[in-house]
Amino acid sequence: MATPETAVDVEALLDRGAWSPFQRLTLVLLSLAVILDGFNNQVIGFALPAMIADWGRSRADFAPVLSAGLIGMAAGTFVGGIAGDRWGRKPSLIGSVICFGLATTATVSCRAPLEVGVLRLIGGIAVGAALPNAAALAGEFTPERRRPFAVTAVIVCVPLGGVFGGLLAAKILPSLGWRALFLVGGLTPLLIAAALAAWPCESPRFLARSPARLDRLMATLKRCGLLWPDGGVPVTHAPAARAGVVGRLLSEWYRRDTLALWLSLFCTQVTVYLVFSWLPTLLKDHGLSLELASEGLAVNNLGGVAGALLSARAIETLGSRPTMIGCALGAAVAAAALFSLPLGSRTPTVGLLALLTIQGFFLNAVQTTLFALAVHIYATDVRTTGTGMALTMGRIGGILSAFLGAQVLNAGGASYFVILALAMASAALALAFVRRHVPGRVCSPAPSD
Repeated sequence: MATPETAVDVEALLDRGAWSPFQRLTLVLLSLAVILDGFNNQVIGFALPAMIADWGRSRADFAPVLSAGLIGMAAGTFVGGIAGDRWGRKPSLIGSVICFGLATTATVSCRAPLEVGVLRLIGGIAVGAALPNAAALAGEFTPERRRPFAVTAVIVCVPLGGVFGGLLAAKILPSLGWRALFLVGGLTPLLIAAALAAWPCESPRFLARSPARLDRLMATLKRCGLLWPDGGVPVTHAPAARAGVVGRLLSEWYRRDTLALWLSLFCTQVTVYLVFSWLPTLLKDHGLSLELASEGLAVNNLGGVAGALLSARAIETLGSRPTMIGCALGAAVAAAALFSLPLGSRTPTVGLLALLTIQGFFLNAVQTTLFALAVHIYATDVRTTGTGMALTMGRIGGILSAFLGAQVLNAGGASYFVILALAMASAALALAFVRRHVPGRVCSPAPSD
């Protein structure tokens, strides 16, 4: 039995330590995986106009295809969260990356929307499972004072994947077609999965929960530049995951934050997937070119990258409450401004792209920092489950957006930006009810990073 002299508080050791090069390189590798996750998530939105034209189908024929991917992601975030808490973040992430890479590659051979829908369902499960595990790994490898920025810097790679996808689509679609786009998006994740398998990136906070993993824990902490005392025995503040872990999310301790987090993610994901899945089609329907439609989604994502990183820095100083509520309201105002902009032959291209960039700035600032908020709210034993369940509730909003977007566009698209504005105003209200927001300057001055 461990004595006080030999007991080692692993979480405190990590939180007080410097942010080492090994930890930062781990974040880079996680970021590459999430970039491809984001690209695979959005590739159907880029390819959709070309697929509709190629097969002579209607937009309504593809609503089930879009919803299949989102249903898969809803299930995947739930399953991936539980798997990460029970069997480890690293193997769950690697399996997810391999699966969505294979499913996206197989889409090249599809000849009908039904086939695409089946593969989007399979790939969606994998895409959904990747994010809670990547978020948990990013947070658990990082000292507490840097955690909001680290988690956000990894999750912001979802819209960065959209930037990459939009630029790639603008080049590939006109010349090589949509099948080439899926081929690139499918093969690249397999290379990243191999790199993840070779990198020693299992969460030290997860490893500390089992005495059988002591050797792996000591080796990982050594790579982080942290000394392990002779005869040291790890202790953590969180027990191992157990039956009933999902019920704990609605216990008195977590209930208010869980419900508010679920609602804010639901509203945010309605908005995000209306943009991801339907914005290029909306713009093309109003007479804009396919290239400009792809660029519109790309700049929306590019604005989101900047917004997420700047809001994460603001959270370190101001805390998450004013930062996230302010960004949600900013996204609502930007959507209202887009509603007032004429679409068609009189569309001011520069004004359209500028407003889409601003809207993406605020929208993705909220979406990505919600992961950091979830990692902050939940303890190690329920962290990936809590993050995954919250994202599952968000995916339900995404599923709704697949059908809602088709109906709105079939009606002419007049209320498209109004719905975006109302959804983000509701997200701001939900965020106001969260009790355990990230405080500003979470730690006193710590070792230099």
